Amino acid sequence: MPTFDIVSEVDKQEIKNAVDQVNKEVSTRFDFKGSDARVEQIDYQLTIFADDEFKLEQVLDILRTKLTKRNVDVRCLDKGQAEKISGNKVKQLITVKTGVETELAKKITKNIKDSKLKVQASIQGDVVRVTGSKKDVLQDVIQLIKRSIDNFPLQFQNFRD
Repeated sequence: MPTFDIVSEVDKQEIKNAVDQVNKEVSTRFDFKGSDARVEQIDYQLTIFADDEFKLEQVLDILRTKLTKRNVDVRCLDKGQAEKISGNKVKQLITVKTGVETELAKKITKNIKDSKLKVQASIQGDVVRVTGSKKDVLQDVIQLIKRSIDNFPLQFQNFRD
């Protein structure tokens, strides 16, 4: 029976390249002269450091631009609260969300069941596996999910006959 997986993945190397580009641009820009603005990455956790809230937003904007140019969907970024560290300096934690969270997986399976298409959807960890009798029905499911879930980046992989 034909199957496919609904996943949400982000290329960690592309994030690293974007962070490197942001740090290089911040170090050469005139408006950041003498500033301690930078972005640090630990796995899928990004930390933005800046001298004040305004510069923090500027660095975040540069980061979004660089990620978009490297084909990383910025909808997967989960911004934390900006917090003061010392004096006027601030930092902000940004988490890059990967995998389909349980709430979203339940919403996807509910949408598929409500559509009355003859397919089975099952949650397997952070992946939703869809099984059907025909490829055409699975392609209809892909179109349904693309229309109904637009606030989170999803990919469709492992399409098998």
